[in-house]
Amino acid sequence: MTTTTPAQNKALLLEAFNTLFNQRAYAAAERFWSDNYIQHSAHIAPGREGLFDLIRTLPDTLRYENQLVVGEGDYVIAHGRFSGNGRPTAWIAADIVRFENGKLAEHWDVLQDEASAAQSVSGLPMFGERFPS
Repeated sequence: MTTTTPAQNKALLLEAFNTLFNQRAYAAAERFWSDNYIQHSAHIAPGREGLFDLIRTLPDTLRYENQLVVGEGDYVIAHGRFSGNGRPTAWIAADIVRFENGKLAEHWDVLQDEASAAQSVSGLPMFGERFPS
């Protein structure tokens, strides 16, 4: 049963990602993720706690930036960048989230290391208007 609109789901996803990834406000973030959250990502342990535990292990410099968010029905897809993750390059992500009762209920993602100008065969950045410096 849908209780939120696609526009509300997009706003909820952006607020949830900011609360967890940028603010590291775990208690506040709990209100966005369902108690029965289903995680399909191969690199994240099951459930909401699996995600929260992973974020706890990452550097405090981790930041999420969003470039595009699209919603239809109960699904939202966000195109974003995870930088400051302790890796040599940022991750560019397409996060797919299903909402249920106004909460993030299920998640899939596609992650790729962000290409530099020298690595980009297309000559275009993967995120934003400029290549990372």
